[in-house]
Amino acid sequence: MSDKPDVNEPEQDKKNLDFILDIPLQVTVELGRTKLLVKDILQLNQGAVVELSKLAGEPLDIFVNSKLVARGEAVVVNEKFGVRLVDIVSPNERVEKIL
Repeated sequence: MSDKPDVNEPEQDKKNLDFILDIPLQVTVELGRTKLLVKDILQLNQGAVVELSKLAGEPLDIFVNSKLVARGEAVVVNEKFGVRLVDIVSPNERVEKIL
């Protein structure tokens, strides 16, 4: 007798995939970046404008667990902000960012 369960390969692959589907990941959408001195941060008031590195209309960067995976654009859905994915980063580009 075999110790292997009587399961065909596609079903086994699905079970393997189901195992990781509930793992939480941190998704971050970056509108832009800037560097400020502590004294400048302490002088910020309500209504202050902080200039960011990106221009208006440029794609937003979407990170999963701090790794760039896509770019998108801001949208409003049911009065909440969202992101429409417009470009998925290729595996080659992801590797280049790591090196």
